[in-house]
Amino acid sequence: MTLGSMKICFPLLALLCFPVLQCGAAEPPLFAFGAIADCQYCNKDSKVRRYNLSPEKLGKCVAHFNRSDLSFVVHLGDFIDRDWESFDVVVPIFEQLQAAHYHVLGNHDFSVAEERKKEVPARLGLASRYYSFERGKWRFIVLDGNDVSLYAHPEGSEQKLAAKALYDSFEKKPPAWNGALGAGQMCWLREQLRATGNAGQRVILFCHFPVHPENGHNLWNDEEVTDLLAQYPHVVAWINGHNHRGNYGEKDGIHYLTLKGMVDTSETSYAIIEVFQDRLEIRGFGREQGRTLPFPVRK
Repeated sequence: MTLGSMKICFPLLALLCFPVLQCGAAEPPLFAFGAIADCQYCNKDSKVRRYNLSPEKLGKCVAHFNRSDLSFVVHLGDFIDRDWESFDVVVPIFEQLQAAHYHVLGNHDFSVAEERKKEVPARLGLASRYYSFERGKWRFIVLDGNDVSLYAHPEGSEQKLAAKALYDSFEKKPPAWNGALGAGQMCWLREQLRATGNAGQRVILFCHFPVHPENGHNLWNDEEVTDLLAQYPHVVAWINGHNHRGNYGEKDGIHYLTLKGMVDTSETSYAIIEVFQDRLEIRGFGREQGRTLPFPVRK
């Protein structure tokens, strides 16, 4: 190569290379969090639900999360399938998470002896069955879809008698393994939504149960919930488990995302969700698929 050709080549290389390096710099998320649905461990196995593989899958997931830059991790309910002793196996694994970590209560978490049902939230480290927490200008609202249900309260309790009365009032009976948000929790949720609107915060909600699209896994009062959320334009997404096949829908500018169950595979299933100013980026692992959820303009 001659000196003359080198004089021509170097500027050309600069034009070709340096803009690519500058433009290729990825926009960092505001923050990211990990999400798991339906670990659902018990010391049994089946061809579809690989219950006894859950500790291994959960352990690998926790190790991955610990290598990642996460603000927090949430498990979306059904941490166990049944039996109080199952908590002793998977709780210590989840506690190895270096990031802050939270539980959502699922229906199978109450598949324990009657006298143990009231102890379930505390066993998962919860001071309250529903609660919220913040990350900057974002509030995450964790709901208890077992609030009104036929399985989460001891026999003879006021809560179970009220749930039976409600269930009996339905002309078309919904699945008995779903539940509803009670009047007190709905009132609390409404206040949370008002407060976040006044504070200029955006909202993502976590629940074990879906509310949209229409599905046999939905909360008994799914329409009441979605009608409420539609009134608040700062609500971005509802993320849940329960339906192990996964699901997605959009309604009134809100994303409704059902993550696939970790239990239903010999591989794994979980997600890292990156929060940007204008979208959520779902990075799926194993069975969970990746997707981009842009924030529509809501008024």
